[in-house]
Amino acid sequence: MTATGPAPRRRIYLMRHGQVDYFDRAGTAVPREQRALSEAGREQARAAGRVLAAAGVRIDRAIASNLPRTIETAQLVLGELGSGAAIEQWPELREIEGGSLDGIPDADLEREFHGAFRGVVPEHARFLRGETFGALIDRVHGALERMLAGSGWDTLLLVLHGGVNRALLSYALTGSRLYLGNFQQAPGCINVLDVGTDWVVRMVNFAPSDPAHVRTRATTMEELLQQYRSLRR
Repeated sequence: MTATGPAPRRRIYLMRHGQVDYFDRAGTAVPREQRALSEAGREQARAAGRVLAAAGVRIDRAIASNLPRTIETAQLVLGELGSGAAIEQWPELREIEGGSLDGIPDADLEREFHGAFRGVVPEHARFLRGETFGALIDRVHGALERMLAGSGWDTLLLVLHGGVNRALLSYALTGSRLYLGNFQQAPGCINVLDVGTDWVVRMVNFAPSDPAHVRTRATTMEELLQQYRSLRR
């Protein structure tokens, strides 16, 4: 009898885009289509690329959302790797969409920002009074199914957003629609996932530009609320 081992797994390097400026000086949210990486964000992307290059990683497929901040991050990472992989743009993997911040009273800001990614988030909950988490899960899970059905790749660079990455990590761990909000995703971070007949989560939220996470103990949403409040005043 011939012994058989486990089915081979494919590798996904799942990243969050580098740092961007979400608000202008008047406290108005910058339209998502105009949010380019800051200089710090570009260096975070390059740092991630250098880490992957030093490890000898070879990318044969690259996917980003259709928003500039993920595309630019992917370009910089692939540049450090010397990879010629084309970047596919998948609109369904865009970030969860918030509503109008102007419509949120001051008294409700902390609840809306801090509660956005906390604990097990119910599907009916709305991100900053915008898109529901159930709608996000629908489009992310649909994209993931299509992605995994595709053949011809072994190592994928997937550059997305904090909210989207949480949906993917939650699915990799639970195999369900459960949305775990407490996965922090630092700008330019790397997550490492292997997928075959099952999922293996090997690394979460490694930030090459701040590997020990000494820069802050606040979440991204807490930092954004502080920025927004200071500008809104």
